[in-house]
Amino acid sequence: MLRRLWLLFAQVVTVALALLFIVATLQPQWLNWRHLTGKPAGTERVRPGRAALPIAPACTQCLDSYSDAAQRAMPAVVNVFSSKDRPRRGKRNANDPMYRYYYGKKGQRQDDSPVSNLGSGVIVSSDGYILTNQHVVDGADEIEVALADGRKKRAKLIGVDPDTDLAVLKIDEKDLPTISLDRKDPPRVGDVVLAIGNPFGVGQTVTMGIISALGRNHLGITPFEDFIQTDAAINPGNSGGALVDVKGNLIGINTAIYSRSGGSLGIGFATPVSTATAVLHSLLTTGTVTRGWIGVEPQDLTPEIAESFKMDQTSGAIVAGVLQGGPADKAGVKPGDIIVGVDGDKIDETTRLLNTIAKIAPGTDAILHIIRRNKPVDLTIKIGRRPMPSRRASRNDEE
Repeated sequence: MLRRLWLLFAQVVTVALALLFIVATLQPQWLNWRHLTGKPAGTERVRPGRAALPIAPACTQCLDSYSDAAQRAMPAVVNVFSSKDRPRRGKRNANDPMYRYYYGKKGQRQDDSPVSNLGSGVIVSSDGYILTNQHVVDGADEIEVALADGRKKRAKLIGVDPDTDLAVLKIDEKDLPTISLDRKDPPRVGDVVLAIGNPFGVGQTVTMGIISALGRNHLGITPFEDFIQTDAAINPGNSGGALVDVKGNLIGINTAIYSRSGGSLGIGFATPVSTATAVLHSLLTTGTVTRGWIGVEPQDLTPEIAESFKMDQTSGAIVAGVLQGGPADKAGVKPGDIIVGVDGDKIDETTRLLNTIAKIAPGTDAILHIIRRNKPVDLTIKIGRRPMPSRRASRNDEE
């Protein structure tokens, strides 16, 4: 009798396990206790005294393709080709062995051919205005733009801003596709982005990555730096192209990469769209970009510098030099002063100081909050107009 009961129990367990396997395979949601009991997802019973750990809700809008964003933005991204003649040297005898050694066995002037440059650009208005990088068209005698549909147009240089490495071009064409500038939310680290351009001249290309960092500066690319860093592949030819979000909205102009090989290492930099649109508006309305200036040579105040000079202040912009006759000199700023604020805005480094002063209209009075000999001092200064740079700032870019 006992043996028969044991055999019956074993058969029941075997059948139950078989049914459980079939249900788990064909209808796994039937085994979801919350589904059966009606308890909302994300709730857990915990022991008294312990906080419940939040459970992330299931992703209901996960993307497996960014084609819509790419198709929305790609028609507004163009290829930019610029060329300039090389400076001609004095004529030499083509039979001179040294001449033939440097310029070819047949005495041909190999360095007389035009220097060509390749980049990208973004159409920002339907009547033909295009944003690109200044270094893409720097010194160009001729600029040609190739549209996404294959048309090629001669472009005119409207203006440049070397301080941000931006330029504005114009082509004579109407009803052009434009890129969206309507992104409402500020970009965040971790956001997915697409880089669109013409790397190495292979043709329009889209690469994907994320925003790796915001507010990158001290890179030596431009005097005013507030870059978006991304790991989306950016290569030579991408300069001036678009960095867009997953909805196709422009968030930056691809400007530079950090590279030891000339190719992408996953560290690229883009100028934020807020900076690009401000430069665009200024160049179109006044033909130049006007920024505030006070005429000092600032240097970051590090804890090491503060300790060596026995300073109580450990952050700010220390004045290493003052331009004679400049706004700061007239206001009484002296070398060794530490600028810690402007009109109530905190200054903790030189980049912050430059950007803050640049936004103030020339001719406006401002209050400099400084530390002099470990004592706070406020000085009234009349903001001057930043001089145009005599040469392009040095860059560590991809071109």
